Amino acid sequence: MLSYAVRSETTGPTQTYLLTITSDIGHFDIEIDVAWLKANAKSVQNIKPQVDRYTMKSGRHIILLAEGRLVNLGCATGHSSFVMSCSFTNQVLAQIMLFKAEDEAFGKRYIEFGKTEKRKIGVYVLPKILDEQVALLHLDHVNAKLSKLTETQAEYLSLPVEGPFKSDM
Repeated sequence: MLSYAVRSETTGPTQTYLLTITSDIGHFDIEIDVAWLKANAKSVQNIKPQVDRYTMKSGRHIILLAEGRLVNLGCATGHSSFVMSCSFTNQVLAQIMLFKAEDEAFGKRYIEFGKTEKRKIGVYVLPKILDEQVALLHLDHVNAKLSKLTETQAEYLSLPVEGPFKSDM
């Protein structure tokens, strides 16, 4: 949850906050108890889509963005569903990689997974080949076509024909 508070003009220990702007920036929509807020507000004014001003019985105000949903999805104009699709695709491929790491037949059929190995429990940076697979899966959406490296090109660049094309560093 992300909150900003605007203080009154008084100072010292009796200083109060007149206005709070709050939003949910996590991956769960349960950080803000919107039901409680609705039940305890004296009034609610919709300022514009996805921006509501709650006046509490104390006279203080809470501006809630995206009604407790992820603010980057509810309010942003530059964080498109395409970006979310790339992110979620990467998460799914990472789960497949972890689950199928020792399956040789799967690794031969899907070369990007054949280049990964079983990992101990821990936190890792994902292999670049998975990022490249995410990009490949989304090329049609941006009307892009990708050609494969020829053996000559791959040899010249010192890269495998199937990738990864960037090091994991």
